[in-house]
Amino acid sequence: MSQFQELSGAGTQKKPGTSRWESMLALDPSLADIDPEARERILEVEDSEDPRDLHPGEIFWRDHQQWLQERGYMLRPRYMPNWVPPWKGTNRAGVEFEDGQVSMFTQVMDATRLSDGEMVLLKRVERSVHPHEIEITKMFSEEPLRSHPRNHCIPLLEVLDSPKDADVAIMVLPLLRLFFNPSFETLGEALEFFRQIFEGLQFMHQSRVAHRDCMFFNIMMDPRPMYPKMYHPISIDRNRNWKGTANHFTRTSRPVKYYLIDFGISSQYTTNDVVPKEYPIFGGDKTVPEFHRPDQPYNPFPTDIYYLGNVIRTQFLQKMPGLELMTPLVNDMVHGDPSKRPTIDEVVVQFEKLYKPLPWWKLRSRLRDYDESTFIQVVSNLYHFFRTTTQILTFRKAMPRPPKYPLHAFPT
Repeated sequence: MSQFQELSGAGTQKKPGTSRWESMLALDPSLADIDPEARERILEVEDSEDPRDLHPGEIFWRDHQQWLQERGYMLRPRYMPNWVPPWKGTNRAGVEFEDGQVSMFTQVMDATRLSDGEMVLLKRVERSVHPHEIEITKMFSEEPLRSHPRNHCIPLLEVLDSPKDADVAIMVLPLLRLFFNPSFETLGEALEFFRQIFEGLQFMHQSRVAHRDCMFFNIMMDPRPMYPKMYHPISIDRNRNWKGTANHFTRTSRPVKYYLIDFGISSQYTTNDVVPKEYPIFGGDKTVPEFHRPDQPYNPFPTDIYYLGNVIRTQFLQKMPGLELMTPLVNDMVHGDPSKRPTIDEVVVQFEKLYKPLPWWKLRSRLRDYDESTFIQVVSNLYHFFRTTTQILTFRKAMPRPPKYPLHAFPT
């Protein structure tokens, strides 16, 4: 069976969303690498007759469009009540139109804030299913925690109560971008990412909150420094108006801040509950050792350590040479015995010992994939030399740390 057949379900009983998945995969082949759990969620949503028409998960947003506009948030034309697919009656495919761009996860929806044109994300939350998500997100979004420089929790801009369902709320959040897109170019950029996510998880743990699902899809970055004109919310390599390519700077030229998102299964504990015990809640990363023994309660804080360690192991160490200095620490973080994993405070201390002695030339060294061809290496190394020279002459730091108080503070 080919990889495409395996991903789409060909050769087996097709799942409801197979046609839509095949259409998305044809548009963006890199989706083949997404988390299997995420792919399954896409496949479980039924297709419409035309996979580019609205499907059931999008109906919620269409039915709330007018109310959201009254509250100050505009959805894309696709979700207008009287929308008609512009490719109907033509010989062109829906994928060729902006209105044919389908969101992967219909629990969330992009929108534009009418007051200032800011791009935001709307997230549908069922309070009965995730009773603490709004509460925890709001806690980190209010003073004194909101403006703390070590706070890397996604800020909550507003909470809207659905007029159609008392159990449903809509969280208004900044529109962020997955942390690994575009690719990291230097060792210093990768180490700064590690530093920030360690700092962010440390801040959460010191606030007595366990994330419980900090896998790689739940770590994002504020793209605005790199993409000052932003980009299309679905076709993220296109301009915001879906015409042309979205140009961007590097992380070294325009340092970004990374954020932890999605507190749907997070838990908060009192200071008296020093070693809390909870039965495992299955998050996005199914390799967590605790999940193999779900009948036993565990301290959820070491599980967070495993999550971050596995992000670094799978997204960096297994893909790129030059990061071997992280191997001993990561091995400790993903230890099969949760009691033998370091605390986040110990991770931060050990990590500082690893990166602080590194010379500037090491931090500016280029990252590459293991399977990069010799020709691409030669060309990329030459380009990297000239770019690095420019960055040095313009006083860009080898480990690009964003301002202590970022210029973009996501005003409410």
